[in-house]
Amino acid sequence: MARWQPPSEQVVEVRKPPRWPMVLLLLALLGVAGAGLWIIRRRMRPAPPADLATAVGVRSEISVAGDSLDVVVFWRLTEPPSAAPADSVRIEVGLGSGAEPQVLLTPNTHNTDTLRLPAPKAGETASGYSCVAAVHGPRLSRETCTPWQYVRPLAQAPSGPVVADTGPRVPPRKPARAPAPVSVARIVIQPAGQQVDPDLGGRCAAWQQRNPDRTVWLEVNQEAVPECMGPNGRPTVAQFCAFALLTDGRRVKTASSSNNAYCDRLYQEWIRERTT
Repeated sequence: MARWQPPSEQVVEVRKPPRWPMVLLLLALLGVAGAGLWIIRRRMRPAPPADLATAVGVRSEISVAGDSLDVVVFWRLTEPPSAAPADSVRIEVGLGSGAEPQVLLTPNTHNTDTLRLPAPKAGETASGYSCVAAVHGPRLSRETCTPWQYVRPLAQAPSGPVVADTGPRVPPRKPARAPAPVSVARIVIQPAGQQVDPDLGGRCAAWQQRNPDRTVWLEVNQEAVPECMGPNGRPTVAQFCAFALLTDGRRVKTASSSNNAYCDRLYQEWIRERTT
């Protein structure tokens, strides 16, 4: 009887798949990732300044409205031929170091807008700035900024004698009692506030030192010699006049405001106003 024997072991060789398709796939994925990263970085990279609209001619006009300063900002946009139009315009105004700036976005078709800041108290000067930049999507062009100042003088009693207006006065025929001594009831400063440009580089101060006997004014508080005009087209100096309302109702000029054509004109306007 024949004995059972297990079949002989057979060794089957299995060939490994070639590696080059996997290598090509990996290289392709790396290439796609690299291209995507390059596109993203290119879009996020700021465009050169020459390719963006830029604000020029930035200036401000300042006036008091109640407890606030109305800051009217003017500008114009220059657009290179290769640049797309700005989407909008960003305006920023602030006081001092700019700790609490006011910011406004306005359409690119505008060239002026108004923002408000707290007004200075009497005897104080508000020093501020106005900045404008064109907005292109998530990008801003280079800001163009201009400084400004607004002065509110403090009304104080005059240290010198009070000069009365030369208008006629008719004394009472028989005074019942001696008249009360006349004194100053209130000091009025005109103008009550004035925008004054910063004297950048001390040009106006240097001119005044070189010309001690000349006036800076071409038109008081409107136009001065070129060395005394600032970046907003305003003089870097200001002139104020002091008048007094007396206890007997008369309105007079102080000694410091006499013999001055500008103060004479403001005085005539003031005495025509209704006493408050």
